[in-house]
Formats: sequence, structure tokens, C-alpha cells
Amino acid sequence: MGTLDVGSEPLDRYDGLIDEEARQDILSAAQSLKGLRVVHVNATPNGGGVAEILRSLVPMMRGLDIDASRWTLEADERFFTITKRLHNGLQGNMTLLCREDVDCYWLHNEQAARALELAFGSPDILVVHDPQVMAVPAFLDNGSRMVWHCHVDLTAPCEDVQARLLPLTQFYLRCVVSMHDYVVSGMPHDRVSVFPPAIDPLSPKNVPLSSENARQILARLGIDASRPLVTQVSRFDPWKDPQGVVDAYRLAKRRVPGLQLALVGALTAVDDPEGEEVWQSVCSYAGDDPDIHIYAQPEVGGDDTTVNAFQTASNVVIQKSTREGFGLTVTEAMWKGTPVIGGDCGGIRSQIQDGVSGYLVGSAV
Repeated sequence: MGTLDVGSEPLDRYDGLIDEEARQDILSAAQSLKGLRVVHVNATPNGGGVAEILRSLVPMMRGLDIDASRWTLEADERFFTITKRLHNGLQGNMTLLCREDVDCYWLHNEQAARALELAFGSPDILVVHDPQVMAVPAFLDNGSRMVWHCHVDLTAPCEDVQARLLPLTQFYLRCVVSMHDYVVSGMPHDRVSVFPPAIDPLSPKNVPLSSENARQILARLGIDASRPLVTQVSRFDPWKDPQGVVDAYRLAKRRVPGLQLALVGALTAVDDPEGEEVWQSVCSYAGDDPDIHIYAQPEVGGDDTTVNAFQTASNVVIQKSTREGFGLTVTEAMWKGTPVIGGDCGGIRSQIQDGVSGYLVGSAV
């Protein structure tokens, strides 16, 4: 994809949402970056939490007169199949790579490094997100200060993947993770910062949407607004446990016969080749139940206003992940005042106080 046109957004648009202390903290941080060129690098322009965070963060940085850019990787399906396995390995799946897989990973990272040099020369700060392009700094000797921002759940990584990837942190001035629990062996502990992500309250997904408008949007998608609705918004990914959500719905439906379930996602992330297979598996698992609504179309799961409608009009939002780096959908639902049930793992556990601000559940229903 290369360099993305991201525009800029003024900090003033958040007046009324942040207090003066937060505003001054942001301005102070921005001042320290004035005159520096900052480039954020991630795998894909759309789909998933990282792309969503950068879609708001980089324009805000530019609105603060920071020379910030965003660049995404150009790669083939084989590479993304390998990096998905690396991602799964960091989150605990047993993952073994053959020599050809390792060579493919390094080759694409070398090509990405050369493309970055052509696009930006020697940026002052290069922020690399997640494992897909983690090896890029190994091919750069241009004086850039490197930051690795890891968004995945590192609670219990596969040892083989941990041994392959985490030595690459030697190339980075600083590593950033979402929770203290993610500071694991192999990281330079004296150069790790813990920095949880946040939602953008002014994105179309999170701006106020009236209940009436939300119900109208859902009605056009086949949802009966007069009956209760439970929704999970997520990629079609095994870590999101969509089959477990269907199981929980079936249990709840015994006591709430009119209950409906919506699984809302979009097969738009090029770095997630498992998505279509998981979607097909979930559709098969759901069977012919007319009250289970599964949306994989970009115009539904990839449309922020439609996702807003689901999170606003649902009686309960679920995020039944078994591993989760953070889980922006939990905060999104809370922001809208919708009750949340989340998997008792990683970043979800850091957002929900069980029995107070929501409920945490284990992997079984």
C-alpha cells in the first residue's frame, strides 16, 4: 500500500471531552516532537484495532504540527499467512516455522525496509506496530530512532516464536505494550513502556447516535428492534471465540426465547487470511437459526456508523475473547452505556471490573 493520505485534525475538536490538564499534557508531548519526522508502520490500512488507532492518532499528530506519516506494507498472501502464525504464536499457539517460512518473513521485511527508505529517507522516529514488520530495523542503518509497539496479548507466548521474534527488540530504542503482564522474557525491561490504547470518541463509530436512528439502521439489516439483541463486534478470528458466543446465546435463549444474536465483522484485513475460513465455520456452526445474524460484508462490519448502531441498540455487547491485547470494542460499548460481557483475559480484564462495570467469563460457557 505504501504511504497513506491521512489528513490532519485539530486538537480543539476534543474541547469538552478532555480537561485542561490532559490538553496541556498533549501539547507538551507534541512540543517535544516538533521538528522531528515520525513514521508509523503497520501491516494493513484497514481492519483491526491497530489500523483504527492510527486512523485517528496520525491526523491528530499532524494537527499538532508534528511531521507524522503512516505507511503500510505491500505483501502477498503467503507472507500474511506466516505473520498470522507468528501473531498466534505470540498469543500462545504452538507454532513452528520451517526454513522457507523464516526466509519469506525476512525477505518481505527487507523489501519493506528498502521501500521505507525510498519513501522517507531517514525519519527521526520510526514506530513499528506488531510482529509483521518487526524485522524492518535489521535492514536499516539510517540513524532513525526505532520504537516497537506490540498490541497483542503476550500473557503466555509460544516459546519458539518468542525466541525468534523478541531478540529483534535489540534494534529498538523503546518497546511499548498495553499491560504490565506483557513485559516478558526476551524484552529489554529497562526500555519497555506500558501504554494502554484508547478509542476516539469523535470517530463515526463513537459519536452519539440516537436509539431511534440505531434501531432503524438495524431494522434494515433484518434485526427485530422489539426483541432483545446481543452483539459481538470483532474480526472472524479463533481468539474471539465466535463459536463460544453462539453457545452462550443458545444457553441464554432457553430463558429469553425472543433473544437475537449478531456477530458483526468484516473480511477487510489483508493480514488476516484465516478470516474467511473462520467466518464459514461460524456460519456452519450457527446452522439455520433465523435469530443468529452473521455479517461479514464491508458495508456492515466495516462501516463505523453501522457498528455504532449495533453497539448502541444492543441490550448487551459481548467480547468473548480467549486472548486480547486490549479489546477496543469493550471501551466502545462502555462509552455508549451498553452493558458488556467480556472474556477473562488480557486487556479485557484491565477494562472490566467484574460485577461492577461489566462481567468477565472464562473460555467455557
